Parts: sequence; structure tokens; C-alpha cells
Amino acid sequence: KRVMLIVAFVALLQPLFALQWASSVLPASNSAARISRTLMAESALIIQNKGGGHGEIGYHLALQLVKEKGMGVTILHEGPNKGKPPHSSYGDLEDAGVKVLWCDDLEDSAACLAKLEGATFRAVVDNWSKSPEAIKPYADTAKSWGVDHYAFISSAGMYTPEKGDYSAITESCPVKASGQRQAEELLARLDLPFTCFRPQYIYGPKQGKSYLSPLFERAIRGKPILVPGDGSQKVTMTHAADNAAMVAAALGNRAAVGEVFNCATSSLITYDEVAALCAKAAGADVAIKHYDPKAFELPKGFFPFRDTPFFVSVDKAAELLGFAPKHVITEDIGWYFSDNFKGATEPDFSADEAVLEALSAKA
Repeated sequence: KRVMLIVAFVALLQPLFALQWASSVLPASNSAARISRTLMAESALIIQNKGGGHGEIGYHLALQLVKEKGMGVTILHEGPNKGKPPHSSYGDLEDAGVKVLWCDDLEDSAACLAKLEGATFRAVVDNWSKSPEAIKPYADTAKSWGVDHYAFISSAGMYTPEKGDYSAITESCPVKASGQRQAEELLARLDLPFTCFRPQYIYGPKQGKSYLSPLFERAIRGKPILVPGDGSQKVTMTHAADNAAMVAAALGNRAAVGEVFNCATSSLITYDEVAALCAKAAGADVAIKHYDPKAFELPKGFFPFRDTPFFVSVDKAAELLGFAPKHVITEDIGWYFSDNFKGATEPDFSADEAVLEALSAKA
């Protein structure tokens, strides 16, 4: 009997020893985070869009959750798979044990969820929805599973700072009633353990396109790169792996539940610096010309960013999640040009010519 009592007592102490060990090997930046990470969900479902910036976030996130957090990951993927980036690199996901289920249309939630064949998950990352109607069936399903975390990758494009306020945008900045914002609000009403992320200007090696194409197009042809205003406007360009790292840091972290985070780098760069980087990457010695954007009616995409400064603060993520970006566009511009810029078709430079002619007339 004495031996049986000792065995039972040791069994009762084992969870306490395990918790003490886990706390000792995890970062000490946030005590709530340390405890919650010992309770990390073992499986995650990523609801994934077709591609682009969000597409690459999903690629990196799946790999990070498997390799760095030991989670089982399934991707419910909007299709079809056309073999383009990032899909052309999905062999990496297969090698890591990530399961990818292709859906014709994620709006047909019943058909897509049926592909799970009854599987349930402790964490869900919605990297697809852009409206409350789109997110609701997946959020309802997640709630029925009793998920520990529902992460929604939204957009920083909803911010509407006061006119003339060009300071770093925080999560408390006013927002417009966009579809993504309404989706965020729905998650709160459903009383899910949610966290929302608002990314801004994403780049990466698996993106398949380049935000900076308009600047590269001019540089490779020896044309002046046209920049609105005086070129001192600041912006952030964030590597998709850093976006993914912030989401991964939040999953299972109780400090992240019910919060919204700007999902970007802390590294700022001016428009003139971006233009100079593009010219250097293209091996071109071209002029940077400034114009008044209000003086011209220019086509969408003429310049890749807003005319005025537009950059977010990630101080909140640094404080609550311990987030620190690992990549900067100033170091990545070389491969970003060589790998992502296609330049297959001849652009229409008539708008450039009109601007340059007006600038010449003023000189």
C-alpha cells in the first residue's frame, strides 16, 4: 500500500514538474505568454487565398508552425493550383508534412469544410475572408470545435488617419467600414478567442509579382523614376516571412486574444530611397523626378504607394508578442528585382511623358 501511495503521489506531481520545465525553457518576456505556450494547440487549419502577398504569408506560416512550434497544419486552399508562386514551392510544405486540400471556391464553405472529413482543429488562421459573409461559416465552425484561437489576417488599408496626420498609424486609428473591418467585428460578436492582423505592403520571394514594378519598368528603360511630392514620405515594406512570424507568435498566446495588431516591419524607408534602390537593383543610372499628384489625373498604379506618408506602428506587437522583424527591403532588393520582376510587356508611358513635359515647361 505504501508503494502504491508513493506512485500515485509522484503521478500527481508530474504535470507540475512539466509546467515548471516548460516555463524554464521558454522566453521570459511575458509570463502569460509563457504559460499559454505550454497549452499550445496541437493542430492548426489555415484558410488560404489563391496567392499574392497573403498567399505567401500562408506559405511561410505553415512552415513556421510545423518547424518551430511542432504543430500539425492543414491548409484549406482556394484553387485551382496553377503551379504559379507560391504554389510552385508547395513541395516544401509537403516535405514538412503540411496537408493541402484544394477547393474550387472557398465561398462554398459547406463543400470546402466537407474536405476535412470530420477533422477538427484547435487553432484556425483565416487568410482569405474579406467580408463578414465570407468569414461567418468558418468562424461558426471554429466555434463549434471550441478552438483556442481564431486568427484573422485582415488589412491595414482600412485606416483613415486625420487629414494632415502623417505620424505612425497605431491600432487605435479610425478605420472605414470595409469588408475586413466588418469581419473583425463579427469575430468579436461571436465571442471567439480571436486576434486580428492588419498587414501593409508585403513582399517576398514566393509572391510572383512586385509592388515595385512601375519603378523597375522605368529604370530598366533608362527613364526617370517619377515620385509624388518631395519624396520624403515614409512607408514600410514587409517580408511575408515576418508577417507570418507575428501570426505564429500570437497563436496560443493569451496576451493576443481579443487584440488587433498592425502586421508590418519596424523598418521605414522614404519614397526617394525606394526609387534609388530600384534603380540600383536594375543597374541603371536614372534621375528621380518629383511631381505634384494633385496637378495630374494619373492611372491607378502609376505610383505603387499612396501620395502621402502611410506607415504603421508595430510597437504593440513588439511589446505583447516579442515581435522583431528579420528582413529589410534595403538588403533584399537585389533578389526582389531578379526573382519577382517580369517586365514581359511594354508599358504605356504616355502619362509619364505628360508629367515630364509639364515639369520641363515649369523649369
